Amino acid sequence: MADYLVIVESPAKAKTIERYLGKKYKVKASIGHVIDLPKSQMGIDTENNYQPKYITIRGKGPILQELKTAAKKAKKVFLAADPDREGEAIAYHLAKALNIDTESECRVVFNEITKDAILESFKHPRPINKHLVDAQQARRVLDRLVGYNISPILWKKVKKGLSAGRVQSVALRLIIDRENEIKNFVHEEYWTIEGKFEKDKKQFEALYFGNGKEKVKLTNQKQVEEILQKIEGSEFEVLNVTKKERKRNPAPAFTTSSLQQEAARKLNFRAKKTMMIAQQLYEGIDIGKQEGTVGLITYMRTDSTRVSEAAKAEAMQYIYDQYGKEYVAGEIQKVKKQPAAQDAHEAIRPTSVMRTPEQLKDVLTRDQLRLYRLIWDRFVASQMAPAVLDTVTVELKNSDCIFRANGSQVKFSGFMKVYVEGTDDQTEETTKMLPDLQVGDKIKSVEINPKQHFTQPPPRYTEARLVKELEELGIGRPSTYAPTLDVIQRRGYVQLDNKRFVPTELGEIVHSLMVEFFPEIIDIEFTAKMEADLDKIEEGKIDWIQIIDNFYKDFEKHLQYADEAIEKIEIKDEPTGEDCEICGAPMVYKLGRYGKFMACSNFPECRNTKTITKPIGVKCPKCKTGEIVERKSKTKRVFYGCEKYPDCDFMSWDKPISRPCPKCNSLLVEKKVKKGVQVQCTNCDYEESTQ
Repeated sequence: MADYLVIVESPAKAKTIERYLGKKYKVKASIGHVIDLPKSQMGIDTENNYQPKYITIRGKGPILQELKTAAKKAKKVFLAADPDREGEAIAYHLAKALNIDTESECRVVFNEITKDAILESFKHPRPINKHLVDAQQARRVLDRLVGYNISPILWKKVKKGLSAGRVQSVALRLIIDRENEIKNFVHEEYWTIEGKFEKDKKQFEALYFGNGKEKVKLTNQKQVEEILQKIEGSEFEVLNVTKKERKRNPAPAFTTSSLQQEAARKLNFRAKKTMMIAQQLYEGIDIGKQEGTVGLITYMRTDSTRVSEAAKAEAMQYIYDQYGKEYVAGEIQKVKKQPAAQDAHEAIRPTSVMRTPEQLKDVLTRDQLRLYRLIWDRFVASQMAPAVLDTVTVELKNSDCIFRANGSQVKFSGFMKVYVEGTDDQTEETTKMLPDLQVGDKIKSVEINPKQHFTQPPPRYTEARLVKELEELGIGRPSTYAPTLDVIQRRGYVQLDNKRFVPTELGEIVHSLMVEFFPEIIDIEFTAKMEADLDKIEEGKIDWIQIIDNFYKDFEKHLQYADEAIEKIEIKDEPTGEDCEICGAPMVYKLGRYGKFMACSNFPECRNTKTITKPIGVKCPKCKTGEIVERKSKTKRVFYGCEKYPDCDFMSWDKPISRPCPKCNSLLVEKKVKKGVQVQCTNCDYEESTQ
């Protein structure tokens, strides 16, 4: 019989940890929370210092009983839930249920599931951190007070199934504010004059800059025409050449937020998917007989960029061996810490740099490998030397018109040899080479092109942009970003259009009610201050009951007023212009769990429903009579099928086009590739590239 019982959250971790600890230890899993607030009621006693009413979660009774039985037989019980506030709360509730003294050395935390890390952590058990538990409890109480009080009002006044929460309400506000910016944006005209120049048969581009005294902003065609009249002939003189050496530092290893952003940019992963795969990599993958199941990355919920000295040393040795001494960072760049960052954990990194993505490609799924490679590359690059770039700025003169060209060349690749951080912009940074130019050189212009432009509104939020914005504003925490984005979509408040958030009519209605009746909930500064107060609770600087009480006194008044003042809002169904083929009544658009769909207005007498389809002007290649229409799957992925489904089951993930293959006369489709769209035949090897 084992002497010691260890309780972790996940069964996947349990087997691995038990193997590392040996025969004296039995490791069991609680499978997350065993004790929590009830789902059927708010569970907060507002008359008694906001005390939570905890219960054993439905279905978890047998698990708790099994843990109690095992605990009675063990000499000592160690609680090894995840190393964050939520993990500390799980450990606390287990301790209370199993009659373990919370001030005894019963809590074990580790940042990675490797043998060395596990064995080291068991040398340093500690008491349960009550401040961490209080901080987590305060967050849960706050969220309950907000969600379980506002949501019923929304159900009564708008429609059932709606919800409101602290973080989700601010996220919705940001999306709607951005949409209003776009709607109210006034386009302003501006012009550029682009010149193509040539020296020694090498062409380069330069833009009109100014008149030699100052930079000139071109706002209309008359200005442009006046400048073009000043240019005499096609000969320009090199007025000035400025050469500089610039260093570019690597990005730090990932935090939860930066991982979600980069996985969205480079892998096209949703935040929810990123966290799900990261959890798998953290909990452990069977990588073969020699090592068995091992955690491949450190804990994936963190706002710290700190890296352990041991991990740095291993990475630097790897870089030295693989790339040479000059690629090893002399001094790692210090990263400015976010004001609210807890720095309790390390950054997200591979548990061993020596486990390269190439070595793991046969044991990981495609998506696991892609995410692991991203984490591995980013971490290795973060420990490498800065890149060195030579930049050149050249000014060309004709009359009093100055054109300016910028060029750069990578002198030393440094970290860029392994990894370069992505951007949210569509255009990536490009390196332009300029020919060798000297002051006084005479250069010929090949052509001078004036171009009219109009300023553009700010872009809608992608998941990556929204996560970044929430983090910078101090709203939410690493563990909240993915579920927040998920819930505002499931509630039908927003939808994704070309991977960007667009508010729905329902989202606008809910937001307007929040603005009018619960302004503090959607106030960015108020929500950020609340997060800062939760951090102070964790640090033991303030009592959690005081924070909740300060909030609830005013909030309760808003609730009473809102319940009386909000009038019933009827969301009218929008007619589709079609009649029901079953009963002849008009069809209308309805909002369901997976977005809008068509339904008969004669419901419930007639229950006919249809998905919304969009014809693309292509005949079905299978039945030859139906039209191909664009549809959406339950996961909102676009696909193309015959309008006569289910009589015709033609389906394609790639968009068909109207012209046939010139080689075999079969269907052509547009396939998305990195550089744009490629037209391919579905039957033969014919393909053509387009942008």
